[in-house]
Amino acid sequence: MTIVRKTLNEAEPLSKAEIARLKAIKDEDIDYSDIPELDETFWKNAKLVMPQSKKQITIRFDQEILDWFKAQGKGYQSKMNAVLRAYVEAHREG
Repeated sequence: MTIVRKTLNEAEPLSKAEIARLKAIKDEDIDYSDIPELDETFWKNAKLVMPQSKKQITIRFDQEILDWFKAQGKGYQSKMNAVLRAYVEAHREG
């Protein structure tokens, strides 16, 4: 079986019939057998990671750069931040 991963922006919207079918499924009829239980070991090793706060600034980008990121859909500013972060991490000394 091949697994195909899609982001929310790539996923096709559900039809009204599909939404109605999913809403009709009772909780007790959902098969959770492929999801491992979260045991004590999981919770002992779990770490709370708080998102870093961000600072609002004014910045200028080339129009074509901004257009490209906006075309990626919702969250384009977070994607721009991730690209800049990756650049910094790759070029950070030490």
